[in-house]
Amino acid sequence: MRENTVKTKLAKGQTLFGTMMFEFLSPGLPKILANAGADFVFYDMEHSGFSVSDMKTQFALCAGAGIIPFVRPPGKEYQFTARLLDVGAFGTLYQMVESAAEAEELVRWERYPQDGIRGAIFGVAHDDYAGGSMAEKIIASHDRTMTIVLIETKKGLENIDEILAVDGVDAAHLGHADLSISLGVPGQFEHPAMQQAIDKISESCALHGKTAACLAPNIEWGKDLMRRGYRMISYNYDIGLMTDSLSAGINELKSQVD
Repeated sequence: MRENTVKTKLAKGQTLFGTMMFEFLSPGLPKILANAGADFVFYDMEHSGFSVSDMKTQFALCAGAGIIPFVRPPGKEYQFTARLLDVGAFGTLYQMVESAAEAEELVRWERYPQDGIRGAIFGVAHDDYAGGSMAEKIIASHDRTMTIVLIETKKGLENIDEILAVDGVDAAHLGHADLSISLGVPGQFEHPAMQQAIDKISESCALHGKTAACLAPNIEWGKDLMRRGYRMISYNYDIGLMTDSLSAGINELKSQVD
């Protein structure tokens, strides 16, 4: 099975970069991301119309481009996790994780017995349709799969230390929009409560030897979060990237019109 180079490099303390996809899919997308220097991509199925079939195709294309694909499932259910891992996801991003017990259950969904409850099928997409030892594939799968929890509620923030103490949780991802709403300061990302939350997530990750992840909607955010210990950086997302680039170009050209 292919190695999750993102997981390996993050474990060595490196900082890696990617983006998020909510709207646009094409056969060329993973190669475009690779050519832009991305290490990984998150596909969001919670807020998009993406199907499992869409994801299976994208994961296969990522393999050819050298991009590591992660996915946010439509919801926190075993059926979503199992299918998305079987069609080739290298890890999952779970929304609104709020307790250690919940985190433990999510990890169990991603692991085969005796460590978990994941149902077994081999010789399919997730192991590149190859033969080989079932026992070795189970070990390889556990080694490469990442469990990433979104901290985007007040309760999740309060319980972050116990969540990140769970064996098998690899990273905590800042969910800045939902977290600001949960803290009662919607969209006020500079509010002291939000700034304290941002630091609490990265500090807890450092304490427990986990990775702090985030979506940075612009360069300034990205630089600031990197200074504060975040090492898995999604630079913007597909809609934001297209809107920002197109509007900047059009507005500049419009300024030249007499």
